[in-house]
Amino acid sequence: VLRDDFRQPPGDVVVAAGEPAVLECVPPRGHPEPSISWKKDGARLSDRDERLTIRSGKLMLASTRKSDAGVYICVATNVVGERYSEPAELVVF
Repeated sequence: VLRDDFRQPPGDVVVAAGEPAVLECVPPRGHPEPSISWKKDGARLSDRDERLTIRSGKLMLASTRKSDAGVYICVATNVVGERYSEPAELVVF
């Protein structure tokens, strides 16, 4: 089972370059409980980037750069399939 509705979809975030940014996402209920990943501008984010942390659905950027600006989507995945959140924009000024 994987419901369609995200309990908390990510919202737009505006930060100054160098500041931390947090995009929050609470996935839909599912059985088994879905795992969370993130996409930026359509490409899956790698957790190999040491500035990125994904914990409890939150995407945390330690120190934002201009290049981090873009459209982010929270992806909930379990054995049933994937659900995509509404897009959220990160603006870095």
